[in-house]
Amino acid sequence: MLLAVSCKSATEEETVNDGSDLNTSVVGVMTGSLGEMYLIDNYPGATLQCYDDITDAVAALKYGKVKYVMTAYTNAVNAIKRNPELAILPHNYTNEGAVVAFPKGTNSELRDRVNVVLSRYREDGTLDSIVNRWINAPLGQYPDIDVPQNKDGKVLTVGISASREPMCFIKDGRISGLDCELISRIAYELGYRLQFMDMKFAALVTSLASGRVDAVISNFTATAERAKAVDFSEEYFLNPQILMNRVSVSDSIVVVSERSWWSRMEESFQSNLVAEKRYLLILNGLKVTFIIAILSAILGTILGGFICFMRMSSNKIVKGIAKTYIDLLRGIPHVVLLMIMFYIVFASSGLSGVVVASITFAMNFAAYVSEMFRTSIESISPGQNEAGLAMGFGKVGSFVYIVLPQAMERVLPIYKGELISLVKMTSIVGYIAVQDLTKAGDIIRSRTFDAFFPLIMVAIIYFLLAWLLGYFLGRIKVGKIHR
Repeated sequence: MLLAVSCKSATEEETVNDGSDLNTSVVGVMTGSLGEMYLIDNYPGATLQCYDDITDAVAALKYGKVKYVMTAYTNAVNAIKRNPELAILPHNYTNEGAVVAFPKGTNSELRDRVNVVLSRYREDGTLDSIVNRWINAPLGQYPDIDVPQNKDGKVLTVGISASREPMCFIKDGRISGLDCELISRIAYELGYRLQFMDMKFAALVTSLASGRVDAVISNFTATAERAKAVDFSEEYFLNPQILMNRVSVSDSIVVVSERSWWSRMEESFQSNLVAEKRYLLILNGLKVTFIIAILSAILGTILGGFICFMRMSSNKIVKGIAKTYIDLLRGIPHVVLLMIMFYIVFASSGLSGVVVASITFAMNFAAYVSEMFRTSIESISPGQNEAGLAMGFGKVGSFVYIVLPQAMERVLPIYKGELISLVKMTSIVGYIAVQDLTKAGDIIRSRTFDAFFPLIMVAIIYFLLAWLLGYFLGRIKVGKIHR
């Protein structure tokens, strides 16, 4: 049941804040969500600001960047439990229910089997039991349900967006929530071995269409627009779209001002890192970031050297191919190239997101590295090569022993900067369901709604990585390392 809450601030100007001005207001929505579609169709005058998850939208609402946030009721309830300065307006804007989504017209047998289980769960009370367990649970006191898993059998890959507590979220390093329990039970009954793929909500439909996942469950709502691209199961939970607004913040400001900076940091450290062993998310994310960066750097350097030789070839066709490759890779935005590689080029390959990300960044890195190598080699005076030939070296020996060391000495400072950029570039891999350092920070923020600590923590870690990388590369000289 939705509760009416006073919508006027005790410290702000008396303005309309009850949703009646929705058509002229700035509204935060989640990208690709039902709320976004609803506002576009029914409130064309509203100015929409799209966010990847509810955490960012709530932060925008708290700091006055938007006047309202439209989201699912469960998202809103979870947000206001942690943010007493926010409130839910007592009006349901939609009544569509949550469903399981399947690829359009290609997996009707699986959908029918899922519907059979859902119908039985609805009749025997299992569905009501699951819903009540998660929706009515006090904040942070969710049940620890151990659903049996099939160790053998065909894998069912399910796409989720694990930032929608209590429907789907990360707890103790594991996928948890209402959606998780429901699809786990269904998969067990149907004999499937379940595998989750966590990604941004806006990428769920793309993952279905590309065949990356077999089904999607993440508080996913059936709409006429989505029905053109995917098929739906029966509804299993009614989760209407509602509006959140900001109410009086005077009390919370007083509380914060009376507490010391150190005590606030202590509490943030506890909730963001210690609680539910969330530091493991950061460590695992850091490991993934490190693996992708190292693999990309090694592969990209080798490929870059090859492209460089093609670019310097006397053969016009070979030279043209290399130039086209360089122009193409440098002209496509990194995140667009990453999604093309994951959802189109390697969609049916079965390669993991880490492997695809490593290949993609290596290709992009090679385009830049090849030009660094070429310009550094061409900057060496032709007389150096001629001197090598005069000393009895062949063409290859003259290049390897005389030209290349000088060229590498000149390229190292530029290469160092590009390598640091590569490490920072890996922060976008969350778009293809890879849980790197940035994604780990996002998962923590989605649970704690703390906009400061996780972001600053991730920023500091990236800074330290870049500094250490720059330090060690700065110690390297051609042929030796300074001691």
